[in-house]
Amino acid sequence: MPRAGLDRATVVEAASELADEAGFAGLTMGLLAERVGVRTPSLYKHVDSLDALQRDVGLRAVRDIGAVLARAAVGRSGPDAVRAIAETYRTWALDHPGRYAAGIRAPHPEDEEYRTAARESVQILFDAVAGFGLTDERAIDAVRALRTVIHGFAGLESHDAFRMQRDPADSYRFVVDTLINGLQAEAATGRPGTAPLHAGEKP
Repeated sequence: MPRAGLDRATVVEAASELADEAGFAGLTMGLLAERVGVRTPSLYKHVDSLDALQRDVGLRAVRDIGAVLARAAVGRSGPDAVRAIAETYRTWALDHPGRYAAGIRAPHPEDEEYRTAARESVQILFDAVAGFGLTDERAIDAVRALRTVIHGFAGLESHDAFRMQRDPADSYRFVVDTLINGLQAEAATGRPGTAPLHAGEKP
């Protein structure tokens, strides 16, 4: 019998916390079983496999960061929204390194639940860049550029890649402001548009 009170949601929450502590690559069924106080075979009453568990941790991460970004962007648009989203995402990624790593994995093409959550998160970025008045194609470019800045910087920082005596937070703000300046310059040369969210995009 599974431990009283143990269900799939509890298992995924424990796995998410463990991923932050041990690293996403270090998440194993054995460590998770020890964390929740059961034998490893008992976990399979709640998740089918390690791959299924990793998928659930990733899905939860995508939903969590989507909710956090939505709160950060509410009432903002354009440069203010981009700055709020960029700062919030970096902070969340540093505070939740395992979940961050889980959430950037590409969903399975047939996993509609995961793909829907991913689209909703990316839509927040489209809503933010809409304030620049970019053309449809340039709005897509802007979202991809923003994601590249966020994920590239967060990935390097999480691996302690910045060793020079300069606060990474200052460098990050510089990079984000440089991107914003470029978007504003681009908007001045184009015509406004509303970009549709590409079905394959993810946060």
